[in-house]
Amino acid sequence: MSRNDDREIAVFWMRRDLRLHDSAAFHHALKSGLPVLPLFIFDWNILHKLEDREDARVQFLHKELREIKKSLRNAGSDIEIRYGKPENVWKEITDTYRVKAIYTNNDYEPYARERDAKTAETAAEKGIAFHSFKDHVIFEKDEILKDDGDPYVVYSPYSRKWLKAFSEKDTAPFACEKYFSNLLKTETADPPSLEEMGFSSFDFTYPSREIDTEIVKNYADMRDLPGKKGTSRLSMHLRFGTVSIREVTAVAVKHSDSWLNELIWRNFYQVILWHFPESATQAFKPKYDNIPWRNDTAEFEAWCEGRTGYPMVDAGMRELNETGFMHNRVRMVTASFLTKHLLIDWRWGEGYFAKKLLDFELASNNGGWQWAAGSGCDAAPYFRVFNPESQMKKFDPDKKYIRKWVPEFQDSEYPDPIVPHKESRERAISVYKSALS
Repeated sequence: MSRNDDREIAVFWMRRDLRLHDSAAFHHALKSGLPVLPLFIFDWNILHKLEDREDARVQFLHKELREIKKSLRNAGSDIEIRYGKPENVWKEITDTYRVKAIYTNNDYEPYARERDAKTAETAAEKGIAFHSFKDHVIFEKDEILKDDGDPYVVYSPYSRKWLKAFSEKDTAPFACEKYFSNLLKTETADPPSLEEMGFSSFDFTYPSREIDTEIVKNYADMRDLPGKKGTSRLSMHLRFGTVSIREVTAVAVKHSDSWLNELIWRNFYQVILWHFPESATQAFKPKYDNIPWRNDTAEFEAWCEGRTGYPMVDAGMRELNETGFMHNRVRMVTASFLTKHLLIDWRWGEGYFAKKLLDFELASNNGGWQWAAGSGCDAAPYFRVFNPESQMKKFDPDKKYIRKWVPEFQDSEYPDPIVPHKESRERAISVYKSALS
């Protein structure tokens, strides 16, 4: 591939930050003194593991990138959108452009850290600087530590120190638009189609990225009621960076301590994954890997398909399968049911959520599942076993959520519970206690 021209440029490598405003790396690239070329790589290493050819997340990425491309072309620039293994794409980019520096935002997942380290090493061999910035969280890595220098593994003291360290300057946006004149004046090829990458397009309605301040204000009272419109539904946009954590946090600080608390939990799980990358596949508390899971495949299939005979569990799984979303209260109920009532390894459930959730990100998904299983940091005690029936009565008393997703719950064709609650609860406590003693 021939070189584009002989100008030295900076490349802004976009990953989970799909926006042209308030981006740390983009801002620093634009102020570097070099013309800036944005780049996005549809990573083969990630995409080839996806089983569903109609994956709503891939389609969402593709749609957002087309909009970004349109915006950049209106600004007299463009974005390179490539498909392949990162190391191969970077060779193509450095063969085509005279790259002087790479700017990107930090990603804390194990694969991303390995990928970025290899990219930085290869770049250094070519005399290319690699700059990476905090952007996905308010505080990262070693910024919030215990007084002895160790990372927090319990949420409450972490959150207190987070709040003590926080100030309004932490939500100050990075001014990117005012430096758009520093974008590389170029026009690049159209992005690869979904079909070229092995995926199909289909009709799908994605949640809005607009922050509804009324929902935020009422969040504390409404957050646990799955039948009400009481949550922001911004989790997918935070995951892909179509909204900025700084703008979201600023709204939370102004309107809702309860919503802010959820954002701090998200931050906490990102930091846990950074300090304890082994927790991505292993129990955070090693003893919990001694639990003799039953792992009944027929029961797992019934759970996946929403036919356990417990309406709250089934409603959640059906909502997930149809929309790619599940209300957070119901996530806890379904996860507790799988790990405690059915004694199925939390990794099975985590993997299923990873396939289905629009807002899937490893840190939060892993943290939530290990919390439910009792194996994670600051997790629910092993003897806490949610009762799906009492959860339904408490949080969906008028059955609005149940009727939407399990309309046949009172009909004769609705299955009996696949396991009895009382006996399953006692079995779970006994098995856990024996394994952990």
